[in-house]
Amino acid sequence: MIDIKKNHIEQIKEHAQKDYPYECCGILLGKFENGEKTVTEVLEISNEKEEENRHNRYLIPSSKILETELYAIKNGLDIVGFYHSHPDHSAIPSAYDVEHALPVYSYLIVSVYDKKAVDFTISVLSQDRAKFEKELIKG
Repeated sequence: MIDIKKNHIEQIKEHAQKDYPYECCGILLGKFENGEKTVTEVLEISNEKEEENRHNRYLIPSSKILETELYAIKNGLDIVGFYHSHPDHSAIPSAYDVEHALPVYSYLIVSVYDKKAVDFTISVLSQDRAKFEKELIKG
């Protein structure tokens, strides 16, 4: 289960609309507590994938993840998940998304058509890493 506020989802949708027709990406910061995740900050990250593939792939450099991890530790937070957009495609995780995800983290995907965010999903990778499972949103 994840507790994510409407203003955080709106921030992610705005980022997705701004970066359209390319995929946007970012990191969800907050806390892991009692089997639940709470999002307290959304960090927009620049998609570092080469330009010809940015419309259907994203890349968060490992240096940016390390920098974010250090920021989180300093501020008593955890990386609880990641987000990205699917320009002109549904918010359903792709096979590529499954291959590149890790269990425990939440993955929020925003579907964007014609610069308008229309839908989103939040999923967590199964422990056997075979598929995404829909994550319940608290509230």
